[in-house]
Amino acid sequence: MGVPAFFRWLSKKYPSVITNCIEEKEDQLDGTKIPVDSSKPNPNGVEFDNLYLDMNGIIHPCTHPEDKPAPKNEDEMMIAIFECIDRLFKIVRPRKLLYMAIDGVAPRAKMNQQRSRRFRASKEVVEKVQEIARIRAEMISKGYVVPPEKEKGSHFDSNCITPGTPFMARLSTCLHYYIHDRLNNDPGWRNIKVILSDANVPGEGEHKIMDYIRKQRAQPEHDPNTQHCLCGADADLIMLGLATHEPNFTIIREEFKPNQPRPCEICGQIGHEMKECIGLAVSEIVDGGPTFGCEQQFIFVRLNVLREYLERELQMPGLPFPYNFERVIDDWVFMCFFVGNDFLPHLPSLEIREGAIDRLIALYKKTVYKTNGFITDSGDVELDRVQLIMSDLGEAEDEIFKKRQETELMFKHRNKMRKRREKNMNRSSFQLHGQFSPTPIGQGSQPLQNVRQEAYYQRVQNMQQNTQGGNEDQNRRGEKRAYDGSSEDEEEVNDEVRLWEDGFKSRYYESKFDISSENEEFRHNVALQYVRGLCWVLRYYYQGCASWNWYYPYHYAPFASDFQNIGGLSTKFEHGTQPFKPLEQLMGVFPAASSSHVPAPWAKLMSDPNSNYQFLIE
Repeated sequence: MGVPAFFRWLSKKYPSVITNCIEEKEDQLDGTKIPVDSSKPNPNGVEFDNLYLDMNGIIHPCTHPEDKPAPKNEDEMMIAIFECIDRLFKIVRPRKLLYMAIDGVAPRAKMNQQRSRRFRASKEVVEKVQEIARIRAEMISKGYVVPPEKEKGSHFDSNCITPGTPFMARLSTCLHYYIHDRLNNDPGWRNIKVILSDANVPGEGEHKIMDYIRKQRAQPEHDPNTQHCLCGADADLIMLGLATHEPNFTIIREEFKPNQPRPCEICGQIGHEMKECIGLAVSEIVDGGPTFGCEQQFIFVRLNVLREYLERELQMPGLPFPYNFERVIDDWVFMCFFVGNDFLPHLPSLEIREGAIDRLIALYKKTVYKTNGFITDSGDVELDRVQLIMSDLGEAEDEIFKKRQETELMFKHRNKMRKRREKNMNRSSFQLHGQFSPTPIGQGSQPLQNVRQEAYYQRVQNMQQNTQGGNEDQNRRGEKRAYDGSSEDEEEVNDEVRLWEDGFKSRYYESKFDISSENEEFRHNVALQYVRGLCWVLRYYYQGCASWNWYYPYHYAPFASDFQNIGGLSTKFEHGTQPFKPLEQLMGVFPAASSSHVPAPWAKLMSDPNSNYQFLIE
């Protein structure tokens, strides 16, 4: 999943880290496509040795894209995945290795997140199907032309992209075929080594890649000048890339463009939402079909440039001990864990948008000078020094929360004033609509330029006229209800905690943990569990999974001021733990609505109220 807002912060603070990819396109000669020859020199000016693909970042957008209509069947999904790999290969053009890693069974610490996402995805699919059926029925009743309805059960359940499902087995088979075909037929593939780590191999895709890189670095014949390129959109890949300490590491990812239009779920057209759909013209159903969105562009995130930025920013002159930039990089990665990661919630006082990372780095430098040492060492943590950073942050928490509230109130006030101005403008520009609206001279009946757009405007006008019907009292009641509704939207959400007021810590634990404010032992235990989580995550990044069974047992994080007496905390984890079996993970993260992806005897346990299935939650 990554760290929310981290990449946006990074690209604004260190803009030279980002560069656009140069991508050669296929030529055409007499109607025949001439494919790009990936064996030729890379037009980006860098000859990459190894390309690593975090395959789940490819599989998800290819099977259920957000910027274009979804593939009609599984065959189209596989073709889309192949085309995406081909495109990335032609941009990067690796000369030695292609490593394709699909997520296998994840550590227990990740399963909580996977479970919540899959339950939410299942619920959203049901709600979407119901909404589509309602809108289609309304459109048919009004005589609009709509595309044929999808067959029942044809909606793609993205939960099948989980280790152990039949879909993942078929995907692995197809990828084996694809690899053999490219090795035999594509000149750019002929001299490279290809590794496919599919869903049968335990571990998250990006961490399987990191394990491979660590093992290669330990080999005596390892070339320190190897050019690595990792494909993936998760922000934590930046931290993982830095953690390798490889001097030439690049991440390739899709360029993020906010507010991109999404296709309508009913007609597949771009430019309107599902609730605004007016159907397709008959010619569009017969001839054209849905139009697809624009092809996304790729960018490079150059970690060698980021290392140069950090080396300049993290200088600490006058240290009484030798400065080691590689150790400082490890400390920087560790400090970033406090603002978010896949395994722990971020501290309440730390928001990236509020400059949390810069604040942490300032406290970190102060601690290094004070303690004459770094806070991490090859994946292990000096907790006494972390205690000092958290104590300093805890002293500033009250100020942080009050400033956050002031900013939010200012933002709400600006929004309120903007809405008021827009409302006044709408009143001043009031005019009659429909067939009685005045027509300017010389602008009588004219041929329609955009039938779909005109039909949509007419439909909206009809809806407005219908809602404006009735007597004056009814209209006034409607206006009153609308006004009340808008004022309710502007009212404060009932925040029981109120972090900006005195006593916020007691209210926080009572609201989030249902624990009395006097229970100091519980609050201390939450902080200790969080610290153990930080140690587990750092070890996961630098040494591999310390324990497959460990997980943070709470939904919320403690306050920085709760980190007390953590210096003597044991950071040892249970040895010899084994990954869950794929079916065990499926039963742990799947809702009952996705039971079709598990064997029938197991599926019955998910819906039988008399079963002893301990994870069952409707």
